[in-house]
Amino acid sequence: MKMISRATLAAAALAASFATAPAVHAEGLGAEANYGRANGHWGTEIGAGYALDVAGFSLTPGAGVYLRDGAAKLYGRVEATYALPAFATVGAGVRFSSDKARPYATIAMPILPKLRVKGNVGPKYYTAGLTLGY
Repeated sequence: MKMISRATLAAAALAASFATAPAVHAEGLGAEANYGRANGHWGTEIGAGYALDVAGFSLTPGAGVYLRDGAAKLYGRVEATYALPAFATVGAGVRFSSDKARPYATIAMPILPKLRVKGNVGPKYYTAGLTLGY
């Protein structure tokens, strides 16, 4: 029951952000490849998202596949971040997979233009990898 209410709340927040922020402009598509531990298993996340930016803040819904132990599981996520110019992007997100919603903190640091090293840390969820785009 908690999963349904969290997912419904996240979807409502995302819809409200689109409806109430007319000054938001699309920053663009991005892709991620991460390795880490989620739901008690080590594996690789491969996903994509679409960033919406306004005044240094960004809302990025995304989805992907989590590859582990020869199996593939779908996941979705929503991140809200703030860019600290020329230094890092910091924020928080929620990852939805199977019947679990996991909140996490995120940080990404630029390596090259549009390429960043990224880390996510939360209860029973942590990853490190690369982000391209956004």
